[in-house]
Amino acid sequence: MTAKETTSDLDQILIALADPTRRAILHRLSEGEARVTELARPFAMSLNAVSKHIQVLERARFVTRRRAGRDHYLSINPKPLDEAAAWIEAQRAAWTARLGALDALLKAEDAANPEK
Repeated sequence: MTAKETTSDLDQILIALADPTRRAILHRLSEGEARVTELARPFAMSLNAVSKHIQVLERARFVTRRRAGRDHYLSINPKPLDEAAAWIEAQRAAWTARLGALDALLKAEDAANPEK
């Protein structure tokens, strides 16, 4: 996978997580498989609007779809959360290292110039 593909995947994951409706859908799916109409029931929006949210989740690979006749069943795929968590952890580690280096530099300057 190229860096561009990885960034695009991460973008889709973060976009999917940015919306409270999509997070609520993921929370419901964490309890088990559900039909699209079941997922839409608690929301004050059209089935079409909920379907658009589900499409965003599918693009980010958070949701898998199974068809049985006319019914569409959705299941959660938690792997994208691992990808987002790994990216966040890498950013945290990089910033911790940078801030640690800055702290060491400032302490060295203070030690070299005690009269200031």
